[in-house]
Amino acid sequence: MGNCCRSPASVAREDVKSSNYSGHGDGRKDKSGGVTSGKKTITVLADVPKENIEEKYLVDRELGRGEFGVTYLCIERDTRELLACKSISKRKLRTAVDVEDVKREVAIMKHLPKNSSIVTLKEACEDENAVHLVMELCEGGELFDRIVARGHYTERAAAAVTRTIVEVVQLCHKHGVIHRDLKPENFLFANKKENSPLKAIDFGLSIFFKPGERFSEIVGSPYYMAPEVLKRNYGPEIDIWSAGVILYILLCGVPPFWAESEQGVAQAILRGTIDFKREPWPNISESAKSLVQQMLEPDPKLRLTAKQVLEHTWLQNAKKASNVPLGDVVKSRLKQFSMMNRFKRKALRIIADFLSVEEIGDIKDTFTKIDTDNDGIVSVEELKAGLEKFGSQLAESEVQMLIEAVDTSKKGTLDYGEFVAVSLHMQRMANDEHLHKAFSYFDKNGNGYIEPDELRDALMEDGEEDCTDVARDIFQEVDLDKDGQISYDEFASMMKTGTDWRKASRHYSRGRFNSLSLKLVKDGSVKLTSE
Repeated sequence: MGNCCRSPASVAREDVKSSNYSGHGDGRKDKSGGVTSGKKTITVLADVPKENIEEKYLVDRELGRGEFGVTYLCIERDTRELLACKSISKRKLRTAVDVEDVKREVAIMKHLPKNSSIVTLKEACEDENAVHLVMELCEGGELFDRIVARGHYTERAAAAVTRTIVEVVQLCHKHGVIHRDLKPENFLFANKKENSPLKAIDFGLSIFFKPGERFSEIVGSPYYMAPEVLKRNYGPEIDIWSAGVILYILLCGVPPFWAESEQGVAQAILRGTIDFKREPWPNISESAKSLVQQMLEPDPKLRLTAKQVLEHTWLQNAKKASNVPLGDVVKSRLKQFSMMNRFKRKALRIIADFLSVEEIGDIKDTFTKIDTDNDGIVSVEELKAGLEKFGSQLAESEVQMLIEAVDTSKKGTLDYGEFVAVSLHMQRMANDEHLHKAFSYFDKNGNGYIEPDELRDALMEDGEEDCTDVARDIFQEVDLDKDGQISYDEFASMMKTGTDWRKASRHYSRGRFNSLSLKLVKDGSVKLTSE
């Protein structure tokens, strides 16, 4: 096998060598019972024999990668059956909690009964360097990717997907399991067909529960997280909320609670305001809206159960639901990019001026390849052809929006500087040195903050007559602590966060709110603070 087809065992061995790993190095016993001293590695699954996975399976190319695990295509040597193997490097299991998470994931997958909507765990095994979960192979891709490709589903298709997701929730709850991380990325289609079965694949954050038991650990993925998770007091009802968020996305292409930062997302969830006015909601049935509303009920005691969702008239009459496409709503946050991000766009242009030839070489090379007539500007047609050539799946309408978002002079083309700006945006800015230089450009008086008049004047340099209203709107979005000025941290947060929720959703590692804490204030409400 070539480098792209290395086995999980060999990858784990490389991990060990590259980090001089020898257990956890301090001689302690962890909860798993494995010793972490000297040359001995931890034991995660005490009830399975240590064995070399490559003796039983031929391990092939990588299929996907998460925070702890890498999933590979594998073939059972005896039967030639194609399977998937999720390999979790022990080097990544740095704490007893990490070890317990893996043990629990295996226990839950073994505990749940076989079901057509849940990926089947064939076996779990372990060697010196990794834990391997061998599962049935799903070749149809993620639900997430189909949403991105379509932008939305017809009501009939959305109903079919929702039924499967809620049936998984019902099964989990019936067997004493809270999933805790329901999101489109965690569902795979069995095959490429339009009517392919959909299967839940990841139980890495799931937990066993008893009736009435409450939990306080903030886990899950930001966009799909129920308000009671943020309040650190929750039970199985959170899974219905997450399924409701997925249904909202299926029907309109964007999440109900969106912001450009983790803190903004959390605040939107706690406010709980659902927008049914934007396109295509006016064309969606009242029955579908009713179900979304009841699944996104802020009070978990009033929220529908899985059984009640499945009994809802919209799902009961799914085959009669509209099969008419809901319109072009994929514009989602590119529109926001053209509004709020006049500020971000300006900052990107400033950063581009500071970049070295080496740093900007790839972007310049791409621009040259896309600019086929060598006139120094990229048209819609050239951009579309170039994106197709380089493997992008953007629709023509999205390409048009991309140009509109960056094209300050509204000429319908991108010059080199504008192309650099949008390329930097798509790559997500992370270089603090460049960000500090851009911040200093706006902070004219050097007091460490960007003030409203400084932002207004900088935006007016682009030829706008009066940017007072735009500057005010930008402050609403970027000024997270609402002190009337933008700090460097707030500026950096805006620059580093993608404006498209679909890209941002991928960005959140295992979906934990790492930088937030919640405090109960005197009136019993929840206050969100940055740490």
